Amino acid sequence: MRVLNLGLRFVLELCALAALAYGGWHTPGPVWSRILAAVALPVLGAIVWGRWVAPKASHPLPDPQRLLPEWLVFGGATLALLLTGHPILAAALAVIAAANRWALHALRTGTGGESTGTGGESTGTGGESTGGETV
Repeated sequence: MRVLNLGLRFVLELCALAALAYGGWHTPGPVWSRILAAVALPVLGAIVWGRWVAPKASHPLPDPQRLLPEWLVFGGATLALLLTGHPILAAALAVIAAANRWALHALRTGTGGESTGTGGESTGTGGESTGGETV
């Protein structure tokens, strides 16, 4: 069940980046600004994700703080889909992402696949964080 939810999580992350690109392309303005937005929005989403949420994030956040950048990326993607006239896709992305996050929490699984157990954040042998989540 963990593998299925982690696989779904990865697909949802890719969908969020694609939705941000799609939303950027559909911004009003000249073609050059649409191209810029279509590239910049998913890049910004990937930077946020890579810095605070990804399994090997440069500055991983523990739960519940990790939810803020997650909501920023998935919320931005949902908003992009809504603004481009795709309310059903927007609702599907938001609901499936929330259900997946809840399932990972219920399975005591971090977004990187690590077991979160009932204790605090796990640390490696050198004292560095391995990105575990507090449940």
